[in-house]
Amino acid sequence: MTSFLLVRHGETLWNRAGRLQGWQDSPLSEAGRAQADALAARLARERIDSLVASDLGRTRETAAPIATRLGIEPALAPRLRERCYGDLEGLTWDEIQRAYPEAYARLLARDADYVVSGGESAMQFRDRVVAAVEQLARAHPGGATIAVVTHGGVLGMVYRHAMRIGLEMPRTFGIPNAGFNRLRIEGGRWTVEAWAETAHLPEGALDDE
Repeated sequence: MTSFLLVRHGETLWNRAGRLQGWQDSPLSEAGRAQADALAARLARERIDSLVASDLGRTRETAAPIATRLGIEPALAPRLRERCYGDLEGLTWDEIQRAYPEAYARLLARDADYVVSGGESAMQFRDRVVAAVEQLARAHPGGATIAVVTHGGVLGMVYRHAMRIGLEMPRTFGIPNAGFNRLRIEGGRWTVEAWAETAHLPEGALDDE
């Protein structure tokens, strides 16, 4: 069995502006930095054997106070990056609708096979995330607990895979910034034990995928 404490990065300036981040980056906002500190205090209450973070700037910035609290250096995991949205990154959804109407329509329709120009499809993204998490589970067997600092899209794919929700289905579950989520993998079976907990946060958390 392997336990995962999965957390989303704190709020960024682009989150506040409604811009699609993907593999691009924007620093944490003031609220995001406060969320990261609160998240570090929450994780300090857990027994954690390893700390893993996506290698993008917003996750590394969120992981920094956690690493200080735990006394564990984070291992960086490029395969736990957000979905790559290629040419659409840095744009708002209104800007995407005007400049890339086909991409906007295909994404709105949740077309799992649609490959964004310069990016990846939802199915490619899902397969990357599932493989990365299962590889971590194999590398940390025997009841280990891994804290993972990652992205809203990654958490969405984790939840969908564990709960057997198709990629074509609309999202009905929360993915708050700096939220706390607990997952167990045992014998290849994924079980969600806690999801979207925010009681540790000083303010309301932004929720987007």
